[in-house]
Amino acid sequence: DDDSDDEEEEEDEDEEEEIYNPLKLPMGWDGKPIPYWLYKLHGLNLEFTCEICGNYSYWGRRAYERHFSEFRHQHGMRCLNIPNTKAFAEVTTIADALALQKALDARKVGQWKRETDEECEDADGNVYNKKTYEDLRRQGLI
Repeated sequence: DDDSDDEEEEEDEDEEEEIYNPLKLPMGWDGKPIPYWLYKLHGLNLEFTCEICGNYSYWGRRAYERHFSEFRHQHGMRCLNIPNTKAFAEVTTIADALALQKALDARKVGQWKRETDEECEDADGNVYNKKTYEDLRRQGLI
């Protein structure tokens, strides 16, 4: 009986043994480091830092691209008073984000102006913007 108890303790020690991982590879589903070729294939050796997220590092392209929709990045954008839209994808420095916001504000992209953007059609099917249509109608040309 004593011999069998000793064997069970030795087996438990083998399972709890520290796994050799000198490259500090991430652990797989089985609790062992993933193969190095898989590590390289997924680009986990590449580090991407985001200044907007407080210089947080993301390992691998997939994690980096996913972080733009996560809370940390959205909160950083909110703190800068910048909307987190598609225009700001791949922008990770505060200076670049502010410069892009300033450029977008200067162009007023996406803002609709009634006098230039609203269109009217006359009886013949000609399309005019609202201001031109009203001018032509007042003159009696339409």
